[in-house]
Amino acid sequence: MNISYNWLKEYIHFDLTPTQVADALTSIGLETGGIEEVETIKGGLKGLVIGRVLTCEDHPDSDHLHVTTVDTGFGEPQQIVCGAPNVAAGQKVIVATIGTVLYSGDDSFTIKKTKIRGIESNGMICAEDEIGIGTSHDGIIVLPDDVKTGMSASEYYKVESDYVLEVDITPNRIDAASHYGVARDLAAYLKQNNLPCTLIKPSIDAFRIDDNSSAVTIEVENTEACPRYTGITIKGVTIKESPDWLKNRLSAIGLRPINNVVDITNFILHETGQPLHAFDMKEIKGGKVFVKTLTDGTPFVTLDEVERKLSDKDLMICNSEEGMCIGGVFGGIKSGVTESTVDVFLESAYFNPTRIRKTARRHGLNTDSSFRFERGADPNNTLYVLKRASLLIKELAGGRITGEIQDIYPVKIENPKVQLSLSKVSNLIGKVLSEETITNILNSLEIEILSKNGDTLSLSIPTYRVDVTRDVDVIEDILRIYGYNQVEMVDELKSTLSYTTPTDNAYKLQNVISEQLTGAGLNEIMNNSLTAGAYYDECTSSFPRENCVAVKNPLSVDLDVMRQTLLFGGLESIQYNVNRKNPNLKLYEYGNTYFFRPEKQKGDDALSAIKEEAKLGIWLTGNTVENSWIRPTEQTSVYELKAYIESILLRLGLNQKKVVMKPFSDDVFSSAMSIETFSGKQLGVFGVVAKSILKRFDIRSAVYFGELKWKQLMTESKNAQVKYSNISKFPFVRRDLALLVDKNVSFAEIEKTAIQTDKKLLKEVSLFDVYEGKNLPEGKKSYAVSFMLLDEEKTLNEQQIDVIMSKIQKNLETKSGAKLR
Repeated sequence: MNISYNWLKEYIHFDLTPTQVADALTSIGLETGGIEEVETIKGGLKGLVIGRVLTCEDHPDSDHLHVTTVDTGFGEPQQIVCGAPNVAAGQKVIVATIGTVLYSGDDSFTIKKTKIRGIESNGMICAEDEIGIGTSHDGIIVLPDDVKTGMSASEYYKVESDYVLEVDITPNRIDAASHYGVARDLAAYLKQNNLPCTLIKPSIDAFRIDDNSSAVTIEVENTEACPRYTGITIKGVTIKESPDWLKNRLSAIGLRPINNVVDITNFILHETGQPLHAFDMKEIKGGKVFVKTLTDGTPFVTLDEVERKLSDKDLMICNSEEGMCIGGVFGGIKSGVTESTVDVFLESAYFNPTRIRKTARRHGLNTDSSFRFERGADPNNTLYVLKRASLLIKELAGGRITGEIQDIYPVKIENPKVQLSLSKVSNLIGKVLSEETITNILNSLEIEILSKNGDTLSLSIPTYRVDVTRDVDVIEDILRIYGYNQVEMVDELKSTLSYTTPTDNAYKLQNVISEQLTGAGLNEIMNNSLTAGAYYDECTSSFPRENCVAVKNPLSVDLDVMRQTLLFGGLESIQYNVNRKNPNLKLYEYGNTYFFRPEKQKGDDALSAIKEEAKLGIWLTGNTVENSWIRPTEQTSVYELKAYIESILLRLGLNQKKVVMKPFSDDVFSSAMSIETFSGKQLGVFGVVAKSILKRFDIRSAVYFGELKWKQLMTESKNAQVKYSNISKFPFVRRDLALLVDKNVSFAEIEKTAIQTDKKLLKEVSLFDVYEGKNLPEGKKSYAVSFMLLDEEKTLNEQQIDVIMSKIQKNLETKSGAKLR
């Protein structure tokens, strides 16, 4: 949010420079990201002076140029060639001297000594548009004769220099989203640091009703959505351009002046933080304002000329026939003040923050009004602001304040009450603060001390402090005003003995695996846990939409559920990179996934139905070798993914004797394998992502994806030890078998049966050929399997080998129906 230094000084008198103000605000939690010097006219009219045209003669080599001599008030008169048709001797004009920089939008040019048609010119006599004070280019600016020659143009036009502070307002500090709000906080800081300051709140004592005749009345039908609605009628206003001081204030913070009434509502918004809306009274049909909701699907055209379909939950400001404004969010096409407006109705209201937030998100709108209302305006400030704005309108636009103030406030919102223990203040801050210091800070923050009972203060919190509802909130406020840097660091450290937890071990192994994957050429990514629910519409078997954890108030339809899988976030990353000519990708991500299980919900405890599960995702796509002089281009494959996964399992102590891979099928993969323990517990899956999934992301190349269940991996690896061993002094023995099996028998079954037959001497089982075709019985296939045997204490003899192979062959025949070919 932009805060004008000069504007800020209207509410607080102090002796700080802009930089000191920025430092002070940052120290109390209103972080100031930058300071920019601005001027009411770009460039500040530097180098421009008032000159007097002494002579003016026709140019000897032009039918429209003139050669003039101009007294600029210092040094010798300057010869300047001018092309304006209205230049004449004796005029007072604006002169751009040599070296002056003039601006035209974002472009600029420097005035230099030059020759025009052979005649030397030492400057330029300026028109309005050339110096930024207007748009006319019909001729040069001619000033009154009594203007002093040599006066700077900046002095004549009263150019103001200002500094704009870029203050980053956190969502909880909406009370500081205005100049007076910042001044109020700054005053508390200055008082605590014994620096002179005076906080000034604009007076409304002059407010009077000028005319008791009939005026607009109000009816609030939905007081839950609109707890307070105030309004006043002002008749006989004159819509015109705002005075310079008002235009300068708005321009300094980046707002475009429109007309006096609209500018006043914007000024008040940034002065007090309270949004206002000025209605043209002729659009209030029936002379009455209704605050209510309309039928679902009702069309409504907003100020940006976009027709929107209203929800029956959108609060509307209506006349007797139709809606005029989406309450607290955006005005209607006919509701605003125009040049023909004579009578206005001024609205100052407090709307339910949740209602405003949902409406703004529903229609994709984010306005200055919705920004403040959805975070919580001050319900007890609407009347003050209404009177303040009315007085400014009367001052700048004329008119009569007509009829009584309309104030619909059926249930007053009381100040929150908080009990504050002085000892708790010291304990949480880490330093003993005197009661006087605490009291002074509370008073400077406008927190009223109602009573004291022993060590406890009973406090009344202003309603504009929506973020202060507990004693710890008050303590945080005390600390930020007291100063974080005022709490000394002590020499002793208070600590308790700790021990390594399963979470610590999991985190340590996560770093180990991350280093392993990064070292293998993969890049780590981090995606949002929120994702689009539409991704799950077709995942009926793997990740049903009904198992998504839905977000109640989603920022958009693309972020309306919590992710059930890491897959889609990775595909978004692949899509982003492929679209930017980076198609060869190896990615991995650690992240949590979430599942909604309604059958697990216990009473009103909504969280009991939600399961959170940590996972590791790996994605491969594109080429693994490309543009190499020594190797041909080689596409990545699912076997490369399998190798990465096996290396992870091996590093966790889960070798092939502890896990088995089985065929797996669901609607996410076109072909996949499930990684399971021998007891059947699934540790993860990997495979080729289905083309129907890739089509949604406009990804044309194959993507290989694996997702491991991190918690289950940690459980299985808990007792596994990864340790080195010496290379055996004794040789491996290899035996190959050609097995005839049914087509539905997987190699995983063969491997599992073999390993369970002999866990001591059988070190490795591998498949090196598969044959299906001629010379085999119907429904059969042939596996060529190698078995690696090793006794680390002695050399195996033929008898031992035959015994083991016989057992394996027998078990394979019994359990899998495998026979030797």
